[in-house]
Amino acid sequence: TSSELWDVFVFHSVPFIGFGFLDNFIMIVAGEYIDVTIGAALGISTMAAAALGNLISDIAGVGSQGYIESVFMRLGMKTINLSPGQAQLFVTRCVVNFGRVIGIAIGCFIGMFPLLFFPNREEE
Repeated sequence: TSSELWDVFVFHSVPFIGFGFLDNFIMIVAGEYIDVTIGAALGISTMAAAALGNLISDIAGVGSQGYIESVFMRLGMKTINLSPGQAQLFVTRCVVNFGRVIGIAIGCFIGMFPLLFFPNREEE
């Protein structure tokens, strides 16, 4: 039903909000730190510093996936009880993927907030 599909969407999107937030937050903070310290000392480009920040963020994301999901489960998120047949339906798989995409997009957007605290280099 549409109600069950909504539950599937929420179940799969909410943890990805947490993942997207952590991913962007760590990438921005680590990339900026690398850029102003190691990057300045070694003369690497801002894009190289961003790539290294992304590497650190990805490693942290892989390591924190289980923790993110367990936090949301402890906060009261209900598991979805679908039959194996329902879980394999094309519409269900589309809703799962759409929920993940929307969740990670929202999380990444929220995870950009550290940018508010870095000085604008053009102003310097």
